[in-house]
Amino acid sequence: MKEFISIQEALNKGKGEVSVRGWAHRERGSNKLKFIVLRDSSNIIQCVIKPENKFWDEAQKVTVESSVEITGTLKADERAPTGFELQVTDLKLIGSSDSFPISRDVSPEFLLDVRHLYLRSRKLTAVMKVRHTVLQAFRDYFLKEGYFEFTPPVLQPTQSEGGSTLFEVKYYKEKMYLAQTWQLYGEASIFSLEKTFCLSPTFRAEKSKTSRHLSEFIMAEMEAAWMDLPGLADHAENLLRFIIQRVLKERKEDLKILERDVETLKKADAPFKRMTYSEVLELLEKKDGMKVKWGKDLRTVEEDNLSKHFDTPVIVTHYPEDIMAFYKPPSGDGKTSLCMDVIAPEGYGEIIGGSQRDLDIERMSDKLKKEGEDPKDYQFYWDLRNYGSVPHSGFGLGVERVVAWMCGIDNVKDAIGFPRTMTRFKP
Repeated sequence: MKEFISIQEALNKGKGEVSVRGWAHRERGSNKLKFIVLRDSSNIIQCVIKPENKFWDEAQKVTVESSVEITGTLKADERAPTGFELQVTDLKLIGSSDSFPISRDVSPEFLLDVRHLYLRSRKLTAVMKVRHTVLQAFRDYFLKEGYFEFTPPVLQPTQSEGGSTLFEVKYYKEKMYLAQTWQLYGEASIFSLEKTFCLSPTFRAEKSKTSRHLSEFIMAEMEAAWMDLPGLADHAENLLRFIIQRVLKERKEDLKILERDVETLKKADAPFKRMTYSEVLELLEKKDGMKVKWGKDLRTVEEDNLSKHFDTPVIVTHYPEDIMAFYKPPSGDGKTSLCMDVIAPEGYGEIIGGSQRDLDIERMSDKLKKEGEDPKDYQFYWDLRNYGSVPHSGFGLGVERVVAWMCGIDNVKDAIGFPRTMTRFKP
C-alpha cells in the first residue's frame, strides 16, 4: 500500500520517489507530453507524464479540478512553479471533473455565486490560512495571559449595540435576537473566572454595502475584572502585535501568494499612536483640512485620513458620551466616555472597539429609555451591579477586518469563507 505525503513534504524532501494526491490546479499538454499542476492544501507541484507511460490514456482524462493520486520521481527544475517537477511513474484518476466554470475573466459577483468552488483558488486558500492563524493567535494570546475561554449564547433576549442592526428570531412563542456581541454575558462570566474571552459568531443587520461590513462575522472578544481603560488599551496593542508577529512568522508563503507587502506589516509592529477623539479632530483639520463637528462619530473618510498619517494602528480614546452605547461610562469631564477604538493603518478602519463598563444602573437605564428600550428587560445585567460589582473592561476585535488588513485585500467579503451581507445569502 502506498504511503502518501503532502506536496510540501515532497518539496522538502527534494529527491527520490514520492506519492502525492490532490486536485489538478492546471493542466496542459500535447501528443508528446502532458503537464498537471497538482494542488493539495499544502502547496502545488508540476507533474510530467510521457506517452510511453501505461497510464497515458488515463492522464488524458484529467481536467482542471479532477482528483488524482500520483507517484513519481522528484527532479529540481527552476522553471517549475515551486522549483521541482515530478516525473510521473504512476497515476490514478480518483474523481473526474466537469468543465470548471471559473476562468480569469469572470466578475467578482460570479465568484461569490460559485464561492463553494472559488474556495479552491490559491488566493482564497492563502486567505483562509491567514485567517486560521489570526484566530489561533487570538486564542493563544489570551491563554498565555491566563484567560479562560467562555461560550456565550447566540440567541439573546435584548439588544446591546443598538436596535437598528438587530436580527429578530421567532423563538417558540417568544421574540429573540441573534447576538450582536457577547458582552452582556461576557461581563457575567468575569465574576467567577475574572478574565475571559470568546470567538463567537456575531450578527448585525447592517444596511451598508461598503467593503467593511458583513451581516455575519466572527467577533473575538475579551472581558476582565479589575481592568481600567489604559490597561485595556495595552491589551489591544499587545494582542495586535502578537497577531502580526505570528502571521509574519507562519504565513510567509501565503503572503507571497497574496502579494502582500510584508514590510508594511512589519512597520505596524511598533508602539501604537494613542490619541483622544478631540486630538484626532484637531489633527484632521490641521493636516487634511477636514472640519468634523465635535460630537459626530468618525466616518470611514475620517478614519481613512487618520490612518494615512501613521504606520501603526492608532488607539483613539474618549469619544463623545452622547454617541456611545449605554454601557460605556462617562470619563468625568462631562463630555466623553471611557472608551476606545483601534483604527488600522492603510485605510482598513476600526478593528477593535472597547470600553470600561458603567456600574451606574440609573444612568444606564436612562440611556436605554432614550433608545426606546425597557430597562426591566435588562434585570439580569443589573444583577451584576447589585451583587459585588467591580471595575471591569472589555473589547471586541473584528476578525474579518483584521484578516483583510493582514492579507492586504480590499473587501472583507474575501476574508471569510461564505460572506453574508444584505444582498448576499447564498450559497
